[in-house]
Amino acid sequence: MQFQQLLYFVAVAETRHFTRAAERVHVAQPSLSQQIKALERELGAELFSRARGNITLTDAGETLLPLARRILADADTARLEVQELAQLRRGRVRLGATPSICTGLLPDVLRAFHDAHPGIELLIEESGSLDLVRELARGALDLALIALPLPPSAPALTTVELLTEDLVVVSSAERPAPGGGGELTIAGLRDEPMVMFRHGYDLRELTMAACRAEGFEPVFTLEGGEMDAVLGFVRAGLGIAVVPAMVVDRAGPGLRVTRMAGSPLRRTIALAHRTDVAPPRAARELKRILLG
Repeated sequence: MQFQQLLYFVAVAETRHFTRAAERVHVAQPSLSQQIKALERELGAELFSRARGNITLTDAGETLLPLARRILADADTARLEVQELAQLRRGRVRLGATPSICTGLLPDVLRAFHDAHPGIELLIEESGSLDLVRELARGALDLALIALPLPPSAPALTTVELLTEDLVVVSSAERPAPGGGGELTIAGLRDEPMVMFRHGYDLRELTMAACRAEGFEPVFTLEGGEMDAVLGFVRAGLGIAVVPAMVVDRAGPGLRVTRMAGSPLRRTIALAHRTDVAPPRAARELKRILLG
């Protein structure tokens, strides 16, 4: 099995077209097809179903695809690691973070990193923790800031706790305060219409679990948004939302913040990377700044 064969295989799997795949990897289409056939012979299984020009992955192809992507990502990381100069004058870091961390924590940290290492390219992936764990697993990220605990199905990741933050309830400043303006507990959210994040956000899972622990299902007026969208919907009076306290400081006017009484909701944020692959040098430097 050759590296180029895996590169060609992934290109065909993603484009579902041999000619477009050949254009992507800058090789003649007959050469690409021959290499795919050679790979299939070596593996002893067909990787694609070719029916009337419709290219689909076979079961063997579906099994190989995530492994091939990981191998290519690891090889790319190795290439960049070797190419880095001793003084960190070039390279890249692929960092994932939840939207609240991107808004609240990262701007100052990334500015400090960029000032120290202006030649390092920073690539930021903003998504929910569950999505970021999957991106780490397939080698698409070097580091990620995610919420703990990890899901049971998570791959082997090395995590270092970074901070624990309170979650607060935000509502429109033009609407009555949730809970009548008095102390607000989790149980007090029972009759409050909520704006809910999309699936894949740890905030969604945490809020849902807290409500269910109190014996009720939250009522959604709207669901499926990202952080900025959720705050905008709340500001417009569509409902309340549970968000990290650090987000509110940068959220702008029009929002009322209510802290939870009793046992407030909290979440722990950790810095994570794959256990089986050492992060590139530039990523290790960013990790040092984050943990410093």
